[in-house]
Amino acid sequence: MSMNYGSWLARLMAMDDATWKRHANPWSVWTRFWILPLLVPAIWCRAWVGWWCLVPVGLLVVWTVLNPRAFPKPATTKHWASEATFGERVWLNRKTLSIPEHHITMAHILSAVSGLGLVPLVYGLVMFAPVETLLGLVLIILGKLWFLDRMVWLYRDMKDRNPEYASWSY
Repeated sequence: MSMNYGSWLARLMAMDDATWKRHANPWSVWTRFWILPLLVPAIWCRAWVGWWCLVPVGLLVVWTVLNPRAFPKPATTKHWASEATFGERVWLNRKTLSIPEHHITMAHILSAVSGLGLVPLVYGLVMFAPVETLLGLVLIILGKLWFLDRMVWLYRDMKDRNPEYASWSY
């Protein structure tokens, strides 16, 4: 049985078809990408501002929820970032329409790389250890970028197998 992580997050974020179309805007993808790199200094600044660090942390959490809705549907989806969001949708739908095993294997490996990055990141943030914080951030970001690139590949492999998938691109 394949792990279906991510679908609970999509449900939590109320990612309906209209929201996914707006999230396919590259501005949505790239501004969302910066949430974690901005969250790190927001948490780190607790050393100087104490509980006031929760203001930027809270704003970033709010932006995480608003981001997929903040930008209009793109004029075209002929962008790497748009196809990455399409691939994520395909990935989340893999129990309904199966996907090639090599995509499943790599998605799990890359998600594990990102997940492993949480260990040094959290340690670094708690202990104010810059090397560990940076290591964790790099592992998470590289894992996520590679995962997104695999999602582009997944979408391109699957769009001819399902008319709905093909209809997302314009």
